[in-house]
Amino acid sequence: MPNTLIEARGLVKRFGTITALDGIDLGVAGGSIYALLGPNGAGKTTTINILTTLAQPSAGSAQVAGCDVLRQADELRRRIGVTFQDLVLDPDLTGRQVLDIHGRLYRQPRDLRRRRIAELVELVQLQEAIDRLVKTYSGGTKRRLELARGLMTDPQVLFLDEPTQGLDPQNRVTIWDYIRALRRERGLTLLLTTHYMEEAEALADTVGIIDHGRKVAEGTPAGLVAELGADLIRISGHGHATHLIEQLRQLPYVDRVSPGERVIEIGVDNGGRRIAEVVAYASGNGFTIEDISVARPSLGDVFLKYTGRALRD
Repeated sequence: MPNTLIEARGLVKRFGTITALDGIDLGVAGGSIYALLGPNGAGKTTTINILTTLAQPSAGSAQVAGCDVLRQADELRRRIGVTFQDLVLDPDLTGRQVLDIHGRLYRQPRDLRRRRIAELVELVQLQEAIDRLVKTYSGGTKRRLELARGLMTDPQVLFLDEPTQGLDPQNRVTIWDYIRALRRERGLTLLLTTHYMEEAEALADTVGIIDHGRKVAEGTPAGLVAELGADLIRISGHGHATHLIEQLRQLPYVDRVSPGERVIEIGVDNGGRRIAEVVAYASGNGFTIEDISVARPSLGDVFLKYTGRALRD
């Protein structure tokens, strides 16, 4: 692929008898935002660990910013930034010290470190907190400091593992704004993992859905949603649901029927036009509707289609 800054082919990672990744392929264009979306334990963090040289694949290959993850690991690390799912900040340092030490580890000259810190403090609005101890920071402030640290070396590619985990809606939207600005103003390439549907929908040019170590779907958020059909009619109630579901599946304007424990979801070409017919079919099958609604499908519906509803460890 031209202008591909992240490329993986057939990535496999085994931990003993457990296969965490089972043949992942990725291609992320330069200057784009790619969201790796999946439930807990799907393999998102393992993928990032391989792409950032923190873990070696059991099979397959990967390149980031033109560097092979195995043969050119040192050079690759100079070209990327990473923020981790779990906060890894020394609570007894100030924010300025955290950034300065990170720059020293990359052998940045003092003047460059000072200049970069000043730029990043402005970018993520840490002016009031930068000289306080990290132990006094809120969760949102710590996430902003982690983002600044990931940018300290002016990377070509930034990896964000669950960048807004645990944040309230206001702080989450703030982080989204920073991510958009990085792509827009600096041409940065970003790969983020998330299990928040709205995050992937709001940020990503391309979404890859991963489950049980395999990529099960990929596309633009709008394109993935469009595959589900125009509208979803959701009905709940009691009665002979099995026969109703079989009849609904035979209708020419129904492209799918997804029965849940309490709700039946029916994908139709036009919800407003078909809702009366669905009610009539339910009544004719002895099914009493207690609640009915029409909605446009969302990325969450795509996610459930490919990953199911089972609880995950």
